[in-house]
Amino acid sequence: MTVPVITLLGTTALLFDAPGETDLPTQQRIWALALEAETWPEVREAVPGMNNLMLAFARAPRNLDALEARLHQAWEAAAPLPLDGRLIELPVTYGGDGGPHMADVITHTGLGIDDIVALHTAPEYPVFALGSHPGYCYLGGMDLRISTPRRKVPVLSIPGGAVSIGGAQTGVSASSGPSGWNTIGTTAMVFFDPARDPPALLRPGDAIRFRAERVIR
Repeated sequence: MTVPVITLLGTTALLFDAPGETDLPTQQRIWALALEAETWPEVREAVPGMNNLMLAFARAPRNLDALEARLHQAWEAAAPLPLDGRLIELPVTYGGDGGPHMADVITHTGLGIDDIVALHTAPEYPVFALGSHPGYCYLGGMDLRISTPRRKVPVLSIPGGAVSIGGAQTGVSASSGPSGWNTIGTTAMVFFDPARDPPALLRPGDAIRFRAERVIR
């Protein structure tokens, strides 16, 4: 895809899919576009996703073509928004009962557990977007040497705090639920608390660094 694609979501919203790879510069342009679009009178909320932006309407636009043209123009003018978020360190116990699929990642990559942990804890992972379930963050920056395909048969329930790999991405479950990713560890960090303000621990522009608190072989 070389040009943006705009899709209506019923009469209440639209989805703007950005062209190009899912990488940090593209995501930073999406953040900038979100800030711009939120100032438009017909837009109630602008929600960044992975390589896309959802606009929820305050009222249905009378002239959809004009809105789409404005979106295209704003995208062309959007400069990558600099990262100015926090760096959050997450202590992780790798392997053992909390990392039931570590053996599958070892088998797929041909790497030992110490190498996998070293590669997983090395980067700072920028938070590209929030979604999937409350508090869950989509991260960029994982080393492709530990990329592992999603599971053919999803797990019916993994606990909150499960640290997993799915394809070229890694993430941390914010609450219990089904998953098709490979769980390699667990953290006690709480990512979503309705009594907290704001309820979600992380926001786009923040970054995560995993720290190996313990490795169970």
